[in-house]
Amino acid sequence: MAIGKRKSDQTPLWVPTTDLPVSPGHPFYTKLNAVLDEAGFDRFAEAECQQFYAPVMGRPSSPPGRYFRLLLVGYFEGLDSERGIAWRAADSLAVRSFVGLSRRRQRRTIRPFRGRAG
Repeated sequence: MAIGKRKSDQTPLWVPTTDLPVSPGHPFYTKLNAVLDEAGFDRFAEAECQQFYAPVMGRPSSPPGRYFRLLLVGYFEGLDSERGIAWRAADSLAVRSFVGLSRRRQRRTIRPFRGRAG
């Protein structure tokens, strides 16, 4: 065979995240999310925490419902530190879907919420 005549059978290296299969998630967190949505938890949390958020200041913040969901994950999984909760949320796709985080890694931590709420 001559040089440069061989065809490559290798598939592309990068796969879009939209092509990856989606797991059904953890049944407990799926049910808990349904219960929280039915009760209007996110609207309630936003109304209660409104006084701690400036109308316009810097980049948009994460919703308070996400923070409280992260605290629930810490409680249910026995995590007593913010770093532990952040690590668990970064590691588990089921927890990420419960909290409402996208699949790609995010650099925000939960520390800004703690500073606002006191």
